[in-house]
Amino acid sequence: MVRPPLSSWDRERGRQLGRLLREARGERSMVEVAASCGVSVDTLRKIETGRIPTPALFTVAAVAATLNLSLDTLVLTCEDSLTTPDDHPTSSNLIA
Repeated sequence: MVRPPLSSWDRERGRQLGRLLREARGERSMVEVAASCGVSVDTLRKIETGRIPTPALFTVAAVAATLNLSLDTLVLTCEDSLTTPDDHPTSSNLIA
């Protein structure tokens, strides 16, 4: 299976997710958070810097739970901070 290239909107959304997680981590070390949620420090670093713009759902859920963030909060904050292109579906468009 060939994965289609990510759009600039997808990459920016990934950077926004990383910023939110980094802010929520606050003064906690990356090593501490990564160990608590069961991901590698390298993976957490790549998510926080936007180098993994579309991390796996279970990875995001584990990090969010460790940081006491709800997935709803992450989705809404990312959607609110970005202008959604007309041709890109949002979570509200996908619910029928």
